[in-house]
Amino acid sequence: MTTHALEALRSALRDRAEPDVRIRQMRVLRPPEGDELLGVRVPVVRELARTHRELAWEDVDALLRSPVHEERLAGVLVLAERMRTARGAQRRVLVDFYLARTRCVDNWDLVDGSAHVVLGPWLVDGPEDAPDVLDELAASSWLWDRRIAVVATLALIREGRYDTTLRLVRALCRDPEPLIHKALGWMLREIGRRDAPLLVAFLEHHLTDLPRITVRYATERLPAGERARFVRTR
Repeated sequence: MTTHALEALRSALRDRAEPDVRIRQMRVLRPPEGDELLGVRVPVVRELARTHRELAWEDVDALLRSPVHEERLAGVLVLAERMRTARGAQRRVLVDFYLARTRCVDNWDLVDGSAHVVLGPWLVDGPEDAPDVLDELAASSWLWDRRIAVVATLALIREGRYDTTLRLVRALCRDPEPLIHKALGWMLREIGRRDAPLLVAFLEHHLTDLPRITVRYATERLPAGERARFVRTR
């Protein structure tokens, strides 16, 4: 049953659609057939998610299962907003809800806007089954599950905890998908921003195993000469 709050959010998204934005997003997101793109700017969707953070669970579920891209984005951003204030068992409820619906998180912007802020705080809490959850995602045949596993560790990186990310980089460095290669490089770059010697040591040890695009992303913030040394090798 559709609620008034859900219909209000859907109406607000359509009211804020911009044809020029839609054209740009079609080019950047390359949505699959059947994915409806309205052309709403991400900051607008984020603000609407913030003002609708108290949506009923069934409304959030309806958003995530929608064929409209911005509605799915609003759904994951509502979960992200709730996670900001959730504590303890509340976090587990949000994580379980998200994990049960990762098939709805089906483009890079949906993953990157949610994984580290929905799964991330829960990972930082250090639950015993966190490694198993990440390993299951990383072993999934669903591309976006694997990207979720990688991007979720950004929350750990920001806490100065790098081992989980480095383990996933080693596990996924042979992945066939460029979008995984890029995510690995992004996370390595984030580690390097905080601990450049650790990044350099990791690259020196694992360079021949890493995809070229991973190395290029990972070394973007290294000094030019050092970056060139790694990129030339790959």
